[in-house]
Amino acid sequence: MSLLKKVFQFYYQGFRSMTWGKQAWAVILVKLFVMFFVLKLFFFPNKLRSEFSTDKERGAHVIENLTNLQTYDNND
Repeated sequence: MSLLKKVFQFYYQGFRSMTWGKQAWAVILVKLFVMFFVLKLFFFPNKLRSEFSTDKERGAHVIENLTNLQTYDNND
């Protein structure tokens, strides 16, 4: 039996024999869904897509901001 199959069987048998662990995993998956999909939709808008119309403009903006080495004075 290959190592990959043994590892799969180990986890498969473990998840199958869980009692309250299945509900815990369901809660974890719901929380991950909320964090990565729902919050992204409302709190992290795609500013590049809304401010620039083409990929070339977006790329130029990103390159300009990545290569612009301005120093910021803390006294301003």
